Amino acid sequence: MDASGRPGGAPVNLPAAVQDLAGPNQDLSTVRLMDDGCYWYRHQGPVEATMLPLRTAAGNPICTSATAEAS
Repeated sequence: MDASGRPGGAPVNLPAAVQDLAGPNQDLSTVRLMDDGCYWYRHQGPVEATMLPLRTAAGNPICTSATAEAS
């Protein structure tokens, strides 16, 4: 699913550098690289699963360098 709940994004083998950047309490086994160029993970809440942006410990989204250069 993408951020709107539609299927999307490609499952990825998360690079070690991204794993090191990721903050705690995020399921890195479910990470996908979405069309927006950012990494998202599947959060399993008490009622439903939701795709959320993968974030650093400081709360910044983790995106590919191509996305960062376009911003």
